[in-house]
Amino acid sequence: MAEPPAPGVAALTAQEEQIAQLAASGLTNKEIAHRLFLSHRTVGAHLYRVFPKLGVTSRAGLRDALGSGGSGGRAMPSRTPRPPP
Repeated sequence: MAEPPAPGVAALTAQEEQIAQLAASGLTNKEIAHRLFLSHRTVGAHLYRVFPKLGVTSRAGLRDALGSGGSGGRAMPSRTPRPPP
């Protein structure tokens, strides 16, 4: 059975949680932005709001707060559908 989310995670929007998970897995803001079809500045703004909600000050803190297993993030599929080629 899956672990329940950390208390602060419940305060995150779906977009913030997805961005936080990707950041915790090691992706850069630009990589996250590319994956989610956002501006890297938008990603940074989301993380700026996520850090205090989770009580962390670094991406390593995000990993600990979210309980990410360090999958590297690069194999994690995007929840956003991609346009057909």
